[in-house]
Amino acid sequence: MKVVAMIPARLASSRLPEKMILDLCGLPVILRTYEAVKATALFDEVIIVTDSKKIATLTEGHGVTTILSKKDHETGSDRIAEAAESVQADIIINVQGDEPFIDSNSLSALIQCFREDHEELIDLASLMVAIADKTYIDNPNVVKVVTDLTGKALYFSRSAIPFHRDPSPLSRCYKHKGVYAFRRSALLEFPKLIMGPLERAEKIEAIRYLEHGKRLQMIETSVDAPGIDTRADLEDAIANFKKLNT
Repeated sequence: MKVVAMIPARLASSRLPEKMILDLCGLPVILRTYEAVKATALFDEVIIVTDSKKIATLTEGHGVTTILSKKDHETGSDRIAEAAESVQADIIINVQGDEPFIDSNSLSALIQCFREDHEELIDLASLMVAIADKTYIDNPNVVKVVTDLTGKALYFSRSAIPFHRDPSPLSRCYKHKGVYAFRRSALLEFPKLIMGPLERAEKIEAIRYLEHGKRLQMIETSVDAPGIDTRADLEDAIANFKKLNT
């Protein structure tokens, strides 16, 4: 089974302009993420997918396989799907370009779920982590997910799901981590699927698969590796990187 990691890297970013090429202890954020994914030794190939010639010149200058995509994609999955057309693989994992602290065990668990899926019932898989900070539950920027008893995703929402009418110490909500593992065939089909009313309302691309009856398997992880969305996040990442490398 050939497994390829693809790391999307858009130059435009509203909250932290050009964050992918900002310095993180001597290397741009995108290259720190690439190094972290490469260091897991889980993948046959690691590819950066970008809409920016500026990023492509930078990454290719460091010897990184890079695919230049169109700029006008609605979602990250659309961008990865375009790149996947020219890549031969069984499983493609989409790791966000602003996650330099991605957890190896979580990625390994995603791959393993496909190795164990002998009947090929799973179209794609993703990660979820129990929400420890209760303030996140009502935060619309934090996407929540609910599953059936086998871990199959039932729904994603920016609202608090499930609603615990009678809260108890066992009550849990799960945050969706935006790392996706696709069967290549399912990924290539994504741009052909029509955006439904639920995805349009929530602005969560994973819902498109559910609205079209696909099986999205959720894998629980205990690691909520921080991404970089703001200047404060970048400063935290710099401090964290220095701590891990001293």
